[in-house]
Amino acid sequence: MAFEVNGNTAGVVAVAIPVVGSIALFSFLAVASWADARRKEREAYYNSEAVKKIAESSSEGAKSALELLREKEKNAFRRRLEGLKLGGLITTAVGLGVMVLLRGIVEPGDGPVYLVGVIPLLIGAALLVYVFALGPKQAE
Repeated sequence: MAFEVNGNTAGVVAVAIPVVGSIALFSFLAVASWADARRKEREAYYNSEAVKKIAESSSEGAKSALELLREKEKNAFRRRLEGLKLGGLITTAVGLGVMVLLRGIVEPGDGPVYLVGVIPLLIGAALLVYVFALGPKQAE
């Protein structure tokens, strides 16, 4: 027996598919987020235990443990800056692309609609200015 809305089974299916799809999507996102948090927690625990064992072994072990921590911190800092650089470049390129696209689509008498592309362009420029001029510099 199929569900019917005013004698229309297709209408129920058309409503049910997006509902079931959104429930499945958000359930997946919740489980993926939980699994990622759990993985990060395990990594942090194992790293801290390894550093403790190295530090307790000898004075040279403590030096190497500190060097390991410094190196991880430098790598995390470098990855964050590279991510900001990439984000700035992509956002700037999107702004330029939107400007070119809207310039080609819009009729000449409609006004400067293509200037909407300035918004992502300026956001990307702000990210790049922060990374190269204003952001913290890593001490070598």
